Amino acid sequence: MIANTSTEWGWPAKALHWIGAILILLLLAHGYWMTHLAPRGPTRIEHYAGHAALGYDFLALLILRLLWRWTHAVPALPAELAPWERWSAFAGHFGLYVLMFASTLTGWALAGTFSTPLNKDAFGIPVPAIYISSDRAMHRFFEEWHEILSYALAILVIVHIIGALRHHLIKRTDVMRRMWYGMKRT
Repeated sequence: MIANTSTEWGWPAKALHWIGAILILLLLAHGYWMTHLAPRGPTRIEHYAGHAALGYDFLALLILRLLWRWTHAVPALPAELAPWERWSAFAGHFGLYVLMFASTLTGWALAGTFSTPLNKDAFGIPVPAIYISSDRAMHRFFEEWHEILSYALAILVIVHIIGALRHHLIKRTDVMRRMWYGMKRT
């Protein structure tokens, strides 16, 4: 099934979700590793460039995902959900989109504050800068906000996973099944 329906996600929506989820986890883990654990030295800029490259591709995927969501049906939540669960689902997804965009855009701006340009995506395609500055204060500003937003995103991703598992394992709804491949209807 390609198109979403009122009860099911199509395979493009699922693919965009899971590729995005993998990229978020890779970016969060790599970002933490390169800023807290990686040895300092001349190769460190290569890690920043690789992180930026993957971030640019994630942003492109995020835009595609949002366009798909705006132009296709969104499956309805199960009727048995309480009002607070519906509100939480809406707020959680809205927050995820805001934080995904905010963290990637601050990362993109941060990429323009390095002495070595971080201006290519993972496929080597040039990416225009949205901000360029050699001011160290602006570098620290974008670096700090990129980190804060990324930590907030990580927390919300964990809450999202817990919510999906709660629906699947405790409430026994098909919320998680609809976004997974090959799971039979409960």
